[in-house]
This record gives sequence, C-alpha cells and structure tokens, in this order.
Amino acid sequence: MVTSTDRQDRKKGAVMGMYVGDALAMPVHWYYNPLDIEKDFPGGIRTMMAAPERHPSSIMAVHSVSHGGRKTGAVSEPRCQVVGEVILKGKAQFWGQPNRHYHHRMQAGENTLNAHCARLLMRTLSGSAGTYHKAQFLDAYIDFMIADPPRHPDTYAESYHRGFFANLINGKPKDRCGAVTHDTASVGGLVSIAPIVVAARLKGTPLAEVQAICREHLFLTHPDDSLARVCRDYVALLDALLCRDEQQLPGLLLLECAKTSLGLNLDSLVAGADDDFDVVGRRFSSACYISESWPSLLYLTYKYLDRPKQALIVNTNLGGDNVHRGAVMGVLLGLASGETVVELFEQLTARQEIDEEINALLSAVTQR
Repeated sequence: MVTSTDRQDRKKGAVMGMYVGDALAMPVHWYYNPLDIEKDFPGGIRTMMAAPERHPSSIMAVHSVSHGGRKTGAVSEPRCQVVGEVILKGKAQFWGQPNRHYHHRMQAGENTLNAHCARLLMRTLSGSAGTYHKAQFLDAYIDFMIADPPRHPDTYAESYHRGFFANLINGKPKDRCGAVTHDTASVGGLVSIAPIVVAARLKGTPLAEVQAICREHLFLTHPDDSLARVCRDYVALLDALLCRDEQQLPGLLLLECAKTSLGLNLDSLVAGADDDFDVVGRRFSSACYISESWPSLLYLTYKYLDRPKQALIVNTNLGGDNVHRGAVMGVLLGLASGETVVELFEQLTARQEIDEEINALLSAVTQR
C-alpha cells in the first residue's frame, strides 16, 4: 500500500497543478473560436502569458453588475450595485465596455478569482487542523470578497459570486445565499473541492462523510443537484487516485469513473476522435456547463495522463471555459503522478505564497 507520505506528495502535486491549470489558460479564457487564440497568440499558449487588452468573444458587457446571470428585467435588483459597490471595488468601469477581457490587465502567472477563493479555503482549513467548517469559510469568503482594495487581481466575478452577494445584501442568511442562474451547474463549482477532499482523507475521514461535506460546501454557492451528482463522482475519483495502491493504475480509475458517472467509454472516445477539437468543441461544448465540461476534462486527462504539461497546454488552446477545466485537470493529473509541471509552477506570480499555504495545510493535517 502507498504510505501517508506518498499521499501527501500526491496532494501537493494536485494542488500545485490546480493553480498551474488556472493561470496558464487565463489569457484565453472563454475564447470560443480557437482561431482567435492562434491570431492573438501565434503557435498557441505554451507558457504563462498576460491577458491581452482585447477579448474577441467577450460578453462581459451583457452580464449583470447587480445580480447573477445576464442583464434582464425579470430579476429584482438589489438595493445597491454588487460589482463595484460590494465586490470588485474599483472594477465596475470595465464591465460596460465591448470586447473587454474578463481578466483585464492580469499579468503572466496570475491566478483568477476562483483560484484565489480556493487559496482562501486552504488557509481556513489550515487554521482548523484540516477540518472544514461552513461558517468559518463563509465569514472568510465574505470578508475576502468585499475587501477594499480587492485582495486579488481579477476584474471579473462569475455569476455565482454576484448572485451570492445580491442575495446577501437583500437580507438572506449567508448560508442560503447561493443563487440559481442559467449557469449554476458549471465546472467552476468544482475548483475549491479538492483541498477539502485531500485534507479530510489524509485525516482518515470516511469517503461518504467527505462527499456529504463537499455537497454542503458546493451548495453554499452552486445549489444544483446535477452538479452535486458530478461532485460526488469527482470526490470519489479524487479519493481513488489519492488512496490507490501500487496495483491500481490511474488510467483504469479514470475509465471506471467515466463509465460510472457518464456511461462513457474513454478508450472508444479517444480512439474514435479525429482530434481534440472533435471532442471538446464538437461532440461536447467547450462552455462551462457541467454536462459538457465533465466529459471533456475526463477525456483530456485520460488521453494525456502521462504528459501533464501537454495536457494543460492542449486544454488551454481548446478555449472555452479552459481555466476551470484546467484547474480540475491539474488536480487529477497531480494526484495521478504525485508531481506537477515544475517549470510552469515556477512561473506563477504567487508561487512562494501558494507553496507555503500548501505546506501549512499538509503540516496541520499531519500534526492532527
């Protein structure tokens, strides 16, 4: 059987991979035409790059600054504007501009808002010896998001952030502020799950209990049953990869997960695809919706399992919601190998702080 030290190495590689997958894809996040990626970045993204000034397919201008989702008269407005007045202070001016990049003026190696929220969760876990407390996370999340000036470099907040704070300022209890919009069931909801899973399993918390904890955490911001079912399967896959013995091959665990979760044969999908665009973009949309992104990221992880750097580069250049796909893929690739793409991790702006936060969490769990 693998030792606890092996499992901690896998955990570190997984979390490091999450931040690499996020930052690598950031410059071309939500590019829905791969030809636009080639135009703006000839040869594609292969290393950490800054966000360009113009985004060819940005629709940030039609997203609501007062609630989750897009601008519509069907949703009652809160008492004040969420973007600029409650969260993202100083950033509202960029939301009404056509072709504005979602991650306006973010520099090479910087992480997006959701990755910063995952870092926040890691810090709260470290402070409680690896034990998840819903109220503690919510207090830290609210404090982080309303900070002035912001404690992160991002210009954009996904629908779930805006919906949460619209509900909060309208008087809903903070543990019931998760908003339901057209994109609630999105892969971004899985980004912060891995730190909970690996910390809990290293402590010996039973898998079923960890799945229940992750569902509770997910529903704080993404209250959707279809997403919760995928989250359950994702947690089981994380557990299988983390706790496997030497006889269990990572590829077989991915095959089993795809079959159980989706009824999908990854071997047949890989063998029958003309290229990666045939799967991510044609058979499955490259958008955020979990029904499309979950099979897409399992396919990419399985196909490139022994080539983690290439996996994350390919994911980046497929466009769509590549940031959040990449974050989840980075976790799976790290758990499968116990390593990460060191060359790319070293290019992260906050690499030292992230490394310290990972070590602090592992130390807290070990001491416990």
